Amino acid sequence: MKIGILAGEASGDLLGAGLMRAIGLKHVDARFSGVGGPLMKTAGLYELANFDSLAVNGFKDPLLKSPQLYLLLKKLETHFLEWQPDVFVGIDYNVFNLMLEKRLKRSGLKTVHYVSPSIYAWRRNRIKGVQNAAHRVLTLYPFEAALYEQWGMDAVFVGHPLADRIKLAKHASDDGIVSREALKIARDAQVVALMPGSRLSELKLMGRLFLDAAKRIARLSALPTSFVIPTASEQLTLWLQSELRNYPELDVCLVRNKSALALNACDVALVKSGTGTLEAMMLAKPMVVSYKLGRLTHAVVKRLMHGNFVALPNILANRALVPELLQAEATPENLADEVLLLLKQVREKDSSLLEMQQSFRQLHSSLKRDANTRAATAVLEIASVQ
Repeated sequence: MKIGILAGEASGDLLGAGLMRAIGLKHVDARFSGVGGPLMKTAGLYELANFDSLAVNGFKDPLLKSPQLYLLLKKLETHFLEWQPDVFVGIDYNVFNLMLEKRLKRSGLKTVHYVSPSIYAWRRNRIKGVQNAAHRVLTLYPFEAALYEQWGMDAVFVGHPLADRIKLAKHASDDGIVSREALKIARDAQVVALMPGSRLSELKLMGRLFLDAAKRIARLSALPTSFVIPTASEQLTLWLQSELRNYPELDVCLVRNKSALALNACDVALVKSGTGTLEAMMLAKPMVVSYKLGRLTHAVVKRLMHGNFVALPNILANRALVPELLQAEATPENLADEVLLLLKQVREKDSSLLEMQQSFRQLHSSLKRDANTRAATAVLEIASVQ
């Protein structure tokens, strides 16, 4: 079987490798051709272009790189039309993959899009674009599949691979103690995780806000407080190290590429809206969620948004499980006060906090579906359809 596949980001490389291995475990003799990162290459990908050639950040990069990306799009289209794979799978990297899928589908090839754009949150009319590009969409969340089905599109909820990798948290266990020892943080310390974003653009937007909140938390807390910040790259680490010179009073530990370690070590997390909230939820950590856009960007996005929540735990539960402080409400004072309240509840083992963590476990369980295997089954079904 010939399978075309493309991932343009590290998260997609992880998904792609899991999918490829799951297809292999089904004893399917498959050849994979396309673009992916080191994990997909290890899983057997025949690489058609350098993974790094797809790397784009922020708003400016895609515009500057658009000529190169267009040439790559044409090159891949030509290759797949000549190679005639049984199915092409575009993993996330939505704009590029949906354009390529649309061209391939129009030429008679089977296409699958893995990871839906966030149509549940904003610009729901994008469903039509996915429908024009893919024969089937694989979703990480159950409510996404339901939305596509309302539009008459073939959608399969496969679950979230992160939910499979993280064990269900039963209680505040020894994991926290082990994590603190690894980070050289005292077992009985009060710890807050700060997660202002995994990209430099996000960090520049949210980093100082979170550090200002941490400064207030350290000053007003009933107990001495340590802070732990996971970073996704050396670039982010260097930016934070430079910025922390302005906050000499803070006890901060930076952790490279180990967000789960940082979260396990903390009592409460302050998290930028995004996948970080999902990881904190799966580790049953009380959290405060925040996000802040520029005034003009927010004015545009607000007109296109759907739903009442932005934090994934709240969207999944369809109720306010965790506090959200957005835009004008996202001030150092407000963020610090919400974190301090949660820290107090942690110390007092407040029943409302225990109920929140029980809801987290239920939501985690609902996403734990052996996503790689389910995705492999869904892809092979489309590949075998004549």
